[in-house]
Amino acid sequence: MNAGPEIQVRLASPKERAEQARLSGHCFKKPVTAEALAWRYDQSPHGSSIALLSGPRGEDGVCGYACSPRILVPYGERERAAAVGETGDVMTHPAWRKHGLFRALDARAMQEAAQRGWPCVYGLPNRKSAHIFVQMGWRVVGTIRTWTHWVEQDSRARALRRREGRWRAWTAPFAFRVSRRARAALERGEGQQAQRTTTRGWTRVPQEVERIARSLEAAHPLVLQRDAAWLQWRFLQGVSQAFQIWGVYRADELVGYFVLQRPTVEGVVWLADAAAVDAEAWTACAAHALRQARAWGACALRANAIDEGPWGRWLQQWGFTAPRAHDHLNVILYTHDPQHPVAQLAQDARLWWFTDADRDDETMG
Repeated sequence: MNAGPEIQVRLASPKERAEQARLSGHCFKKPVTAEALAWRYDQSPHGSSIALLSGPRGEDGVCGYACSPRILVPYGERERAAAVGETGDVMTHPAWRKHGLFRALDARAMQEAAQRGWPCVYGLPNRKSAHIFVQMGWRVVGTIRTWTHWVEQDSRARALRRREGRWRAWTAPFAFRVSRRARAALERGEGQQAQRTTTRGWTRVPQEVERIARSLEAAHPLVLQRDAAWLQWRFLQGVSQAFQIWGVYRADELVGYFVLQRPTVEGVVWLADAAAVDAEAWTACAAHALRQARAWGACALRANAIDEGPWGRWLQQWGFTAPRAHDHLNVILYTHDPQHPVAQLAQDARLWWFTDADRDDETMG
């Protein structure tokens, strides 16, 4: 019996982003370029990614894996913050699936993460693949779902509801009413503030955003850090150029910001991120975001949130409704240092402040 080809697992250097992009093209419908992978893996201000390829020695990779750094801040205490890993771009060429290649890649990625001193690594696999990670020592610590605020009750919105099933289509009028009532309340709240807020579109994220980041970190047990350099990289330097950021000002004082991804062909705008210093500023952020979505002609404003997490509670307050319970991604965690405060808090994803800014995909939808 002939032995199979020798499989080599290797770190992929920045020179191999084109090879990784070709592999991605074989694995996913959503195209990605070498330039986009270089942005994702090599240019983040929080550090370079662990990027791996495996395949027959001397040939292009047939299985890929990436793990990118994020900084987690526990209880607003930056002196105890730590870089952690976020998995992404897990892919195997269709012709090489069911050969056990991914297990070796995962083991090598966790080895590299441990050597970097990352106390834990998280990922967001779908329901079909989460059990594979569990078998390799990962733990499911939460679930994440897509929430929707219905901006317009039109044929596009009804079509989106029908995709979720007959029951969801039948209950569409109720979901539309929930969004409409919340939107009216937001408009009233924003209008009754003693000093009306204004917005300014940003082409460069100002350093004043640090005050908002500190406020967010102090308000929640575990926050993925949002400094000016990271927000600039994440939303304004990406290859897609799909995002726009607005600062929210009260008497010329920056009190919040929100990020929108421009409308998809289906008329969906994504609320990718938001933060504010107080309840009034949060109300203003939501009201302004909804106005912009309507100005863009959207039928729906969507956002992903961890179930029972703090971002999800804000979305509910703003009239977002959830999909069916089984329409979710899993939040998984691999722990290297169980004594580290970041790793301890990460064991329960409901404690995380987590928006679409914190997912490994550059764009949503």
